[in-house]
Amino acid sequence: QVQLVESGGGLVQVGGSLSLSCAASGRYAMGWFRQAPGKEREFVGGITRSGGTTYVVDSVKGRFDISRDNAKNAVDLQMNSLKPEDTGVYYCAANTRNPYAIGRQLSEYDYWGQGTQVTVSS
Repeated sequence: QVQLVESGGGLVQVGGSLSLSCAASGRYAMGWFRQAPGKEREFVGGITRSGGTTYVVDSVKGRFDISRDNAKNAVDLQMNSLKPEDTGVYYCAANTRNPYAIGRQLSEYDYWGQGTQVTVSS
């Protein structure tokens, strides 16, 4: 059973920064998703098992960065220049089937964290 524990959410003002961390019970390709109130969960970005490849969606490119510490089996999402539209519950997810993939669909991930709230106030 894969366990994912997220931390680091909170309240921040527009233009501020937050760093989210996801501690996993193993090393996997990982993704970050978010869900705003009343909206579907959407892909934010991901990283391969080795950490050699990362990807973020255009709406956060240049502001968000994904990295991992393989010694700790942790994946971080650094969020800068935050906007009100970045508000939502952020989830990390593990893809245990393909270590080389950065999946953009929810169905490509087997395990999910509990989610952490990020609120950007204007």
